[in-house]
Amino acid sequence: MNATLGPAVVKIDAASGNEEKLELDPARLAAGSPMPEQFVRNAYTDASGRFFAGIWRSSVGAWRVTYTENEFCFLTAGRLRITDDHGRQWTYGPGDTFVMPAGFCGLWEVLEPAQKYYAIYEPPSS
Repeated sequence: MNATLGPAVVKIDAASGNEEKLELDPARLAAGSPMPEQFVRNAYTDASGRFFAGIWRSSVGAWRVTYTENEFCFLTAGRLRITDDHGRQWTYGPGDTFVMPAGFCGLWEVLEPAQKYYAIYEPPSS
């Protein structure tokens, strides 16, 4: 940040940041699921280190999730099914927007190779 000019607007696209390969813990993988290939292109992290925004993509696979953060998602490609620990299900496709709230536990399934824009806020631990 330039102290004279203040912060600049951050564009998030396929050229933003550096794409990094994510490694999913095999213990989180659903029975019978292939190990998905996942990549993240984080374009923005605020000064507190608690807010992030960028692009995520994944091949087909299913794994357990436990959210400590709040995540806004805008799906641009593919299909997802999310099932909570109570059996409720939500299915999303390109153009769908949703929020994964902190405290959500369940199964995240990529049914077709998927890509999303994300904005994540990690609240302070209490």
